[in-house]
Amino acid sequence: MPAADQSLKNEAVAKPAGEPEPPPLPVSWRRRWVNNLLIIPLFALATAFFGSISLICGLWDKSGRQQHAIARLWARCLLRIGFSPVTVEHAERFPRGAAVYACNHLSYYDTPVLFARLPFQFRILAKAGLWKVPFIGWYLNRSGQVPIDQSSARAGVASLARGARTLEAGMPLVIFPEGGRAANGELQPMAAGAAWMAIKAQAPLVPLTLVGTYEMLPIHCYAMKPRPLKLIVGEPISTLGMSTRQAEELTERLYAVIHQTYIAAQD
Repeated sequence: MPAADQSLKNEAVAKPAGEPEPPPLPVSWRRRWVNNLLIIPLFALATAFFGSISLICGLWDKSGRQQHAIARLWARCLLRIGFSPVTVEHAERFPRGAAVYACNHLSYYDTPVLFARLPFQFRILAKAGLWKVPFIGWYLNRSGQVPIDQSSARAGVASLARGARTLEAGMPLVIFPEGGRAANGELQPMAAGAAWMAIKAQAPLVPLTLVGTYEMLPIHCYAMKPRPLKLIVGEPISTLGMSTRQAEELTERLYAVIHQTYIAAQD
């Protein structure tokens, strides 16, 4: 393996260094009480209910199709609990077949929005540590999601290769290339893993831009503020004929598209 390619893979799985996280935003006592007495308990009940059904289905559902359908119901339920409708813009841009969907990451609610509004079965790439969390980890394992292990460069490369094999088998992937939620609502530096996997599998890279989830539920704030949300689908970026050495270049292009789309949606 060329040294330059190995170096790129190491960079692709490394989490970019970000600015110090800001303190929690102040929340009115009324919003806090509504969330503590109504929204959070409903959120927990919905997650436990649908999670239990999904785990049972996992005993026989090897394809993950039933578990994905249950996850979609769970996500739609959470959006109703949060009183936050989602509008999908440019849904006609969804390509057929396997693709890497790279999305900005603003809030805990990003995942429910994607499960509720992406009209196809997919797998997510998530931090390997989530597989150790009761309920969440059981679901991730049973439903065939792909863990990203950042404990070492070798483990990270193996994770990316596993994601590429998932694409080659025909299953779309969804990933947050920033590596974590934005602390201030602004787009953070992106790792090149999403681009590397798309190039490796010669699959399209599709930019997804979420708008409104940060204002609804920012990091370190557990009192939701209901509001309309948007999911904007970008033009698929072809990777045919590209080399994995171009992953960083492709990531810069991806960043520019999502950043410009997010800024334009704020106007």
